[in-house]
Amino acid sequence: MDLRKLKTLIDLVQDSGIAELEIKEGEETVRIIRVQQGAASAVPVMAAPPGQTVAVPVAAPAAVVPQATAGAPVGAEPAAAPAGHQVKSPMVGTFYRSASPGSTPFVEIGQTVKEGDPLCIIEAMKLLNEIDADRSGVIRAILVDNGDPVEFGEPLFVIE
Repeated sequence: MDLRKLKTLIDLVQDSGIAELEIKEGEETVRIIRVQQGAASAVPVMAAPPGQTVAVPVAAPAAVVPQATAGAPVGAEPAAAPAGHQVKSPMVGTFYRSASPGSTPFVEIGQTVKEGDPLCIIEAMKLLNEIDADRSGVIRAILVDNGDPVEFGEPLFVIE
């Protein structure tokens, strides 16, 4: 079974919410099992001799957890995001605070913004997407570091 097909099957298990999927093609068998968070995880095995089953555990989608602050001890609980309206990422990509390296960031903590003001750029598939404020207020927190990858729905800013 080729890797593209295996990746497609893994994505299917993740997206559908099913717990287990087993596929047989000739003498090859692949079993994909969704591993719940907190459960022990195994290293996926990608190939096996004909006639053997390959189990590929798939982690359940992780909950969005705010990033730990710099200097926080390892294993410490991350600080809760300040109260207020969260501006969330509309896509998966790379977060940038400014339009180009070395230029000033679009916004800083404590800055007042109006609805429609640019907050950041998210690069997705070589396209730069400007993310605008969806309400007016004061930037209370910037929850992502410059150059970090972001997921769909991940909180980026807190506006109060």
